Amino acid sequence: MSSDIRRHNLSLLTRQLASNGPQSRTRLAETTGLTKGAITALTAALVEVGVLREGDEGASPARAGTGRKRTLLRLAADDMAILVLQLDADVATALLTTLAGDELLRTERHHGRPMGQPGPIIDVLADTLRGALDEAARIGRRVLDSVVVVFAPVSGDPAIVVADTDLDWGPIDLLGELRAREPRLAPDARLCPDAALAAQAEHSLLPGIDEMLYIKSNSGIGGAAIAGGRLVVGSRSMAGAFGHIAIVPNGEPCLCGQHGCLVTVAGPDVVLRDAGLDGLRQSAGLTVALGELVRRLRAGDEQAVAAWEPASEWLARTLSVLTLSFDPAAIVLGGYWAELTDLVEPRLRRLVPPIAVAAGWTPPAILAGTLGADAALNGAVWNARDRLLFDPMQLSARRD
Repeated sequence: MSSDIRRHNLSLLTRQLASNGPQSRTRLAETTGLTKGAITALTAALVEVGVLREGDEGASPARAGTGRKRTLLRLAADDMAILVLQLDADVATALLTTLAGDELLRTERHHGRPMGQPGPIIDVLADTLRGALDEAARIGRRVLDSVVVVFAPVSGDPAIVVADTDLDWGPIDLLGELRAREPRLAPDARLCPDAALAAQAEHSLLPGIDEMLYIKSNSGIGGAAIAGGRLVVGSRSMAGAFGHIAIVPNGEPCLCGQHGCLVTVAGPDVVLRDAGLDGLRQSAGLTVALGELVRRLRAGDEQAVAAWEPASEWLARTLSVLTLSFDPAAIVLGGYWAELTDLVEPRLRRLVPPIAVAAGWTPPAILAGTLGADAALNGAVWNARDRLLFDPMQLSARRD
């Protein structure tokens, strides 16, 4: 067995255990497609270096149909953790999980959204980071991977926030600023845009769909595209910043420097303002205000409907442009738009070009995202887990 094939099979095996919990060797052979002989050799190697554990309190023996005992294997990662920090327009969040994604700690702190003032917001994010690291130390967990998620485009090496129009930020070295406040932030911590992680997480729940377009609105508007099962738009720079597609000719100026961007006519702040919910946004935050907007729309509130109608029309026009560009099999709506998918779909269907219909083109399925506000957090955890398990034999070295 070549080293690359062996590493692939080790990764396949450990990811199966991370995703589905303790399993017997027989079950692992069934779920991974590996031979029983290969499973025996691979698990023996992983048990020897302490990556897998068998027959302890977390994986008690279970009885097979014949009455014989079968030993369950599980990841021996009781001293490991993944840390995700997330910064949106309202809240700084810290999520500490096991390698399998089970929550160990989740904390949220409102930062008050002082527009154009990064310092106070980064102070709150650093305090959130500090509390998570303190808790990890208290419970005896070593953080093996750290991800900082922002609702903004990211670029560069080392990565920086290009601009955050939700907070009126220009370019800023967020990782550097965080590390200056909390030196325990790992030197290999990664800075990632939320939409790319959310798209990957939602895509993982859609087996059989290789081409997918993801667009969301919660803190601003963003998105990503997946082709051939891989992220192709949304991981770097302005790609995936769908909110800054200049869709309205001679439209309102945008903080990005353009005119008529989608976010100027369909962004959450704009819709909430026009729906008479700006006061609630300021007092309770975007999440609460958007929840109230959805409730009012479903109740037929006239002001909410009047605010939503033009915004949803511009959203549909933008999706039409993106659909003709990418030709995805599915469009997944995230953020609060997920709860309004049934209102967006008919508008988009009306914009399908007649020539495409005549040619027998199949329009994409319009799907509601299922992960809600945790989409990017889940994506970050799952991404970190896959990175760590790419070469699972190295997990033992990370304990040193």
